[in-house]
Amino acid sequence: MRSKITKTVWILSLVSLFTDIASEMLYPVMPIYLQSIGFTALLIGSLEGLAEAVAGFSKGYFGNLSDRIGKRTIFVRIGYSLSAISKPMIAFFTYPLWIFLMRTIDRLGKGVRTSARDALLSDEASKETKGRVFGFHRALDTFGAFLGPIAALAYLYFNPDDYISLFYFAFIPGIISISLSFFIKEKKHIHTPSITKKGFLSFIKYWKYSSVEYKKLVIGLFFFALINSSDVFLLLMVKYIGYSGNQVIITYIFYNLIYAIFSFPVGVIADKIGLKKIFIFGLTLFAIVYGGMTLHPPLYIIFVLFFLYGIYASATESIAKAWITNISERKDTATAIGFFTGISSVFTFFASLLAGFLWYKFNPSVTFGFSSIGAGLLILYFLVFVKTKPQH
Repeated sequence: MRSKITKTVWILSLVSLFTDIASEMLYPVMPIYLQSIGFTALLIGSLEGLAEAVAGFSKGYFGNLSDRIGKRTIFVRIGYSLSAISKPMIAFFTYPLWIFLMRTIDRLGKGVRTSARDALLSDEASKETKGRVFGFHRALDTFGAFLGPIAALAYLYFNPDDYISLFYFAFIPGIISISLSFFIKEKKHIHTPSITKKGFLSFIKYWKYSSVEYKKLVIGLFFFALINSSDVFLLLMVKYIGYSGNQVIITYIFYNLIYAIFSFPVGVIADKIGLKKIFIFGLTLFAIVYGGMTLHPPLYIIFVLFFLYGIYASATESIAKAWITNISERKDTATAIGFFTGISSVFTFFASLLAGFLWYKFNPSVTFGFSSIGAGLLILYFLVFVKTKPQH
């Protein structure tokens, strides 16, 4: 049983760390910046939803392509390069179409790299250690999400409201991540995947070949994608309640610190007691956090909720990927992940649109209440319909 964090896992994790430093320098200020140039909550929701949809479908296509040609690193390098280059270009113009285009290219980069990268991580673990490997990667990735907003906050402290310069500074850690990706060495893949036909949407056919266990799992994950809108809305909610832009960023930094701290130990625990139990625990925390935000709590309660939200995140995203790779054949690893992320991107797109609509048409509490109730129903689905085999 592989229990060691290998060199490949370390490099992939460091690449993700620097990429997230770049991304998260901008993520917490993005909604504030977009609002400052005239974007409404509905338009922000449309932007995030479209960008994630592009990323998702490209994950499906490039994941299957990675399985078909038996290569991983080329997709990792191209994907991280696209994301790094797009960030400074967002600040060139303030036209909505241009920002949509650059944000989409950024997410396309994520789509190109993610399935192949996750397949590389899966190859570095056994079924009994998937939680810790994916959790370790997520820990370093999210530590970058902790450092990025700190860098942004420090800059904005001395240069208030100078958001545009941040987009240029974000290019520096992006270049570092690209350089590190050239140290990755992959194993040869000689397996023939289930889907061998070419075509941008050919990965959709994977549903036909997947197991019943896989189908039940991803149906639940698809529903979660529908009720789980972009974290941008959480940040907008903190701002809506009445706190400053800097307080929004501090809250987000705190969340990412908790996320980073708990990702690896939660992964280790998941390997011991089961991925399903940890995932349901995460859903429970999600329901509590979103329900709590409907009450417009004071700042100290918001920090408590974001503490819980950090643990929720560590108990769901990487755990879901580890779960998927555990019930998929090795020859289809990237395709299985790509199918899930590709189809869920459709639900994510509508989730952000729906969140923006509920916010705009009614009020933010309706947006968060809807997600909280949906998470409660999803917990029941996993308890009743999704069965898992013993880990050992």
